Amino acid sequence: MALVGALCAVGVGAVFVVAGASKVASGSRWSHEARALGAPAWATPLVPWWEIGVGATLAVGTLQPFPAAAALFTLAVFTTLLVRVLRRGQHPPCACFGAWSAEPLGWRHVARNVVLAALAALTVTIR
Repeated sequence: MALVGALCAVGVGAVFVVAGASKVASGSRWSHEARALGAPAWATPLVPWWEIGVGATLAVGTLQPFPAAAALFTLAVFTTLLVRVLRRGQHPPCACFGAWSAEPLGWRHVARNVVLAALAALTVTIR
């Protein structure tokens, strides 16, 4: 079971690192799109670095279970934000992976976050 937890940690960690790095790479475009999703302006410069830090510590297995819990918290916040936007009938570009995710926001993005949260939860409970 420890192997399953480790694989979940590496997988979720890698997704977080890629998401954060792609946001950094897209520069101010990501901040603009995140604010269109309802993210507060003060948070947008911090989110990519938070994701990179959480993802890296999760993937390498240090400080457990804190990085997995931080990933769960982050996914809960992001998912809540996405659901609010979708319930209003809005479909702005998904800013989830910076320049790599310009497609309109949809329920599949919520489903992806739920899967990632389940994997992060496995990491917390198994490791």
